[in-house]
Amino acid sequence: MAKVGKRIRAARAAFANKANLPLEEAVALVKEHASAKFDETVEIAVNLGVDPRHADQMVRGTVLLPNGTGKTVRVAVFARGDKADQAREAGADIVGAEDLVQEIQNGRIDFDRCIATPDMMPLVGRLGKILGPRNLMPNPKVGTVTPDVAEAVRAAKGGQVQFKVEKAGIVHGGVGKTSFEADKLAQNIRAFVDAVSRAKPAGAKGTYLKKVSIASTMGPGVSVDLSTATGGAA
Repeated sequence: MAKVGKRIRAARAAFANKANLPLEEAVALVKEHASAKFDETVEIAVNLGVDPRHADQMVRGTVLLPNGTGKTVRVAVFARGDKADQAREAGADIVGAEDLVQEIQNGRIDFDRCIATPDMMPLVGRLGKILGPRNLMPNPKVGTVTPDVAEAVRAAKGGQVQFKVEKAGIVHGGVGKTSFEADKLAQNIRAFVDAVSRAKPAGAKGTYLKKVSIASTMGPGVSVDLSTATGGAA
C-alpha cells in the first residue's frame, strides 16, 4: 500500500466532515490546501439528473469563463483561402486542410481545440475515430464548425470551455487556477454552473442539478451548497 504523504494527510484532515459549503468557503478551502509545486487547476464536477444514453437527455455546450482558464490553449483550424488567413490573424496556432489531416493521421495532435469551416467537414470527417475519443471533433453544437473561424479562435483563446455529460451523468471542467483570486474563481464557477443549467435537455426529469463539487488537481474535493453556486436556480 502506497504511503500517504504529510501534505495529503493534512489536506484530507482539513476537508473531513465538510460538505455543502457556501461557494466562497469551498473556494477558500481548495485554495488553502493546494500545495503542489505547480499551479493546480481548479476542477468542477456537476452531477446531473440525466441518463445520457438517451438522446433527449444529452447535455453539451460551451461557456466563456469571465476570468479565463489560466491555460494557454493551442487551436487548430481546418480552412482554406480567406478563412485560413482570418484564422491565422485571429491567433490560430495551426491552420491547414489535407496537410493537417495527414499530420493528425500520423499521430501529431499538438492542439487543445479544433475548429473547421462547414465546407471542410467532409475532409475532417475522416478523422472522427482519432479526434472523437479526445473530444476534439469539430461540432456545430458547440460552435467549432462555423464560417466565422476568427471569432471561434478568439473565443477558444479567451477562456471558452466546452462541456459534455459523461456516462455517469456528470459534467467535468476546469474553471481556473489556484493562483486566481478567490472572487474570480467563484465568478468562473457560477458561470460554468449557469451554462450547464441553461443546457438542460428536454428529456430531463425531476431534479436536474443534483450536486456540485470542486477540487484542485492534487487535492481532495468538497461539495458546494447549490443555492450559492446557482443563485438559487436548481
